[in-house]
Amino acid sequence: MLSIFKSELALVWSLFRQDAGHSRKRMLLTVVAIGWGTLSIVMLLSFGEGMKLAFHKGTRGMGENIGVLWPGSTTKAYAGMGSGRSIQFQDEDGEMLMARIPSLAAVSREYARRRGLSVGAKTVNARVRGVDPSFGGIRNHVPQPGGRFINEEDMRQKRRVIFLGEELAQDLFGTQEVVGREVQINQSVFTVIGVAQKKTMMGMYSGPDKNQSVIPASTFLSMYTDARVGNFIYLPTSLETADLAKAEIYRVLAAKYRFDPEDRRALSIWDTRENQRITDNIALGIQMFLGIIGALTLFVGGMGVANIMYAVVKERTREIGIKMALGAKARQVMAPFVLESIFITGAGGVLGTAVSLSIITIIAMLPLQGEAFDLMGKPTFSPAIAVATSLILGLVGMFAGYFPARRAASINPAESLRYE
Repeated sequence: MLSIFKSELALVWSLFRQDAGHSRKRMLLTVVAIGWGTLSIVMLLSFGEGMKLAFHKGTRGMGENIGVLWPGSTTKAYAGMGSGRSIQFQDEDGEMLMARIPSLAAVSREYARRRGLSVGAKTVNARVRGVDPSFGGIRNHVPQPGGRFINEEDMRQKRRVIFLGEELAQDLFGTQEVVGREVQINQSVFTVIGVAQKKTMMGMYSGPDKNQSVIPASTFLSMYTDARVGNFIYLPTSLETADLAKAEIYRVLAAKYRFDPEDRRALSIWDTRENQRITDNIALGIQMFLGIIGALTLFVGGMGVANIMYAVVKERTREIGIKMALGAKARQVMAPFVLESIFITGAGGVLGTAVSLSIITIIAMLPLQGEAFDLMGKPTFSPAIAVATSLILGLVGMFAGYFPARRAASINPAESLRYE
């Protein structure tokens, strides 16, 4: 049985080589056409993948799956108290939330004021935030090499240390070394302990982090005794517990400040998960749109392959009739056409993919900078793109060869011998 299969395969391969050798120029042009279609779909999908990764990175620049909590005003009467009461957070509320809500991984207070930061004769007006050490991890404040974020010791000793956004550091110090230098705020001298790494932010409040500075909350309160907590930032223990954490925040603070836990106006919570989901869906939609355009381009090339195969069948009508009259089976007639179609699409796919990867590599090496490039990203080839392209090429090759081959196998030998 195996020997029969091998001999059958050898015969089909021999017929394919003989038939393909008659139309090398036409085959080469078709390979180039399929290569162009493959180039189009790979480049479009790669640009879509790069954009999706850039969107993903940008939406998480402020922090991943975090919540921002602001005080609001009650809209419902509760426990004998009227509506319209303003809620004002207290310093100890963060510790209370952490102690009573197991689904919270971290919480940080946030105080803020705009102040002039001076270095020598240069003064820059910037936002100064007083925060807890957990703020850095929650809000994705990653220090550049050689620096650090504020820690618990800074909090206990009320150290006058400051962490700068990368653009603010450049405005104050230019290209000089920053860590260890001194900055003056309201006649108080602060030592720079770190500068934030550059990041893309597609979501923010109170402006981008790159233009702001951070000091310990304890230091902030020692300087501004009348300061009040502007908001809290929290991080759930996991994505699955985020909704539970939000509900518990309402319950715990409602018990303390005596408002209805169902009164959603008493507190304002920005759950960044929703923004991240929307942005991810937008990026996926763009990627699908680009993929459809590329697939249509490739299918146009596939139609060209099918037309060529139909023309080949027409040219070889007498030859096919002779083969069938001599006893060739239908599968032996069909197989060379299918093989030729698959070979053309496969060769074109390899050519188009190789050129695409070369272009993607060249673009990745270019020093493209700016907010537009940060948001759009660079084309990125991924395994998913390779699988999608392979599936589309396989379908194109199969359909482009199968239907002309079926027509060839259906030719009546007697009629084909009379064909001119």
